[in-house]
Amino acid sequence: MPSDIEIAQAATMQRVSKIARERLGIGEEQLEPFGHYKAKVSLPYLDSLPERPGSKLILVTAINPTPAGEGKTTTTVGLGDALNHIGKKAVICLREPSLGPVFGVKGGAAGGGYAQVVPMEDINLHFTGDFSAIALANNLLAALIDNHIHHGNELGIDVRRIAWKRVVDMNDRALREIVGSLGGPGNGYPRQDGFDIVVASEVMAIFCLATSIDDLKRRLGNIVIGYTREQKPVYARDLKAHGAMTVLLKDALAPNLVQTLENNPAFIHGGPFANIAHGCNSVIATKAAMKLADYVVTEAGFGADLGAEKFVDIKCRKSGLRPNAAVIVATVRALKYHGGVDLKIITQENVAALERGIVNLERHVENVTKVYGIPCVVSINKFTSDTAAEIELIKTRMKKLGVPVVLANHWAEGGKGAAELANVVVGLCEQKSTFSFVYEDSDTLWDKINKIAKRVYRAVEVTADAKIRGQIKKLQDDGYGHYPVCVAKTQMSFSTDAGLRGAPENHSINVREVRLAAGAEFIVMVCGDIMTMPGLPKVPSAEKIDLVNGKVVGLF
Repeated sequence: MPSDIEIAQAATMQRVSKIARERLGIGEEQLEPFGHYKAKVSLPYLDSLPERPGSKLILVTAINPTPAGEGKTTTTVGLGDALNHIGKKAVICLREPSLGPVFGVKGGAAGGGYAQVVPMEDINLHFTGDFSAIALANNLLAALIDNHIHHGNELGIDVRRIAWKRVVDMNDRALREIVGSLGGPGNGYPRQDGFDIVVASEVMAIFCLATSIDDLKRRLGNIVIGYTREQKPVYARDLKAHGAMTVLLKDALAPNLVQTLENNPAFIHGGPFANIAHGCNSVIATKAAMKLADYVVTEAGFGADLGAEKFVDIKCRKSGLRPNAAVIVATVRALKYHGGVDLKIITQENVAALERGIVNLERHVENVTKVYGIPCVVSINKFTSDTAAEIELIKTRMKKLGVPVVLANHWAEGGKGAAELANVVVGLCEQKSTFSFVYEDSDTLWDKINKIAKRVYRAVEVTADAKIRGQIKKLQDDGYGHYPVCVAKTQMSFSTDAGLRGAPENHSINVREVRLAAGAEFIVMVCGDIMTMPGLPKVPSAEKIDLVNGKVVGLF
């Protein structure tokens, strides 16, 4: 079997103008091409389109990720192709990959096998420059803050209470904590500072939640960059930064149109991480797709405890979007890993380990169907090592929860390999949904984090020291209590301990840091050891990526 990048490089792509015209009815004059195979679609044109009656939104989520792999993005692409394969008009909506994981652990994030979006190399690397624009807007604000202080600090910003960091789209642990402005008075006032990765930036969150250029500018102006000595907030608009930031982002805000290997349309736009941000592609792209197609397949980052919860409680709450069905992705191998099996023997039949690990899948199914109220199907990415006994155990356990199980083979067969999954999803979309949020807007911030922890993670308590509790209370008192909560924690477990596999119960969730994202309009609560600037692994994927005879190799 050829590698993912070899499959992508061998693809027969159609010009993006043809995809737009023939599949979506978009004229060439409404496109801003980036070469032959990727383009941005005009925002005024998309705004002019009427709502499409009956358009269905399908959420693809997964179990807690493991080194054995699940295939959530691959399933999203495969399901989109499968829906088109069975005669439906479908579009997929994905996040843009960050260069951090591309050169760090994953090596690429555009699907896999014969369920990919292309041009794969472009998508995984610089694409249309959106992340660069987001980083520049973020760092312009940082530069304006330091410049304002250097030239007299008319706003009275307390340099000890600056809350805005610079960003770079790369895993670089050396930038987590730094001291800046060294070298004398001409370089500003020395202070402790640090970098986040671009996908953790509030500008990224704003970019993905904004509904228009005007909404983007408003949200950028509402960013709280720090506080005065009297602890009064200082906003980006006080620095007159939001206009220039909007200029840097105006072109990026138009969604990117590409295609799958089967020449079906795909929007790829925005890319906040789900373990440290809200983990969903842009509202603009999703809403555009729902005006253009009868079925829209989108994904939420990592497992249903993180990505799907934020999709529901942040993206859906803010945008009015409502999913009609959900797909929970799993593999037999990953479930056995959750049952304690070592990766070296993960391909050996082990029904006992599967029975121990399947509790992870059951927990996610219960959350999706009972807590979020979304009809769902379990999609198993089948491997040749899976046995009949293992598959039967999954089907039996899911039947008790009233949830169908489908074996999908889109990785090897493309859309036709997920045709059964597509038919099941179409049926689920016709069922009545009891969609609900995990908490209400009117709940206090402390109640919100407790409801997430207890209802979704099955924790017994939420803890925080007196300083953190005081910060949460101040945010509540300052009028931010109606904001959603965005939990930053490990994606590997329901708990804050990445080593706790399966479905741990009666654990504690400790909130160690609280961040106000006033422009994005949510409160970030950092739990456990999660970091907003990741580091590279001992053997980063960058070591395998190269240019050989004019071709990119090693990119997954």
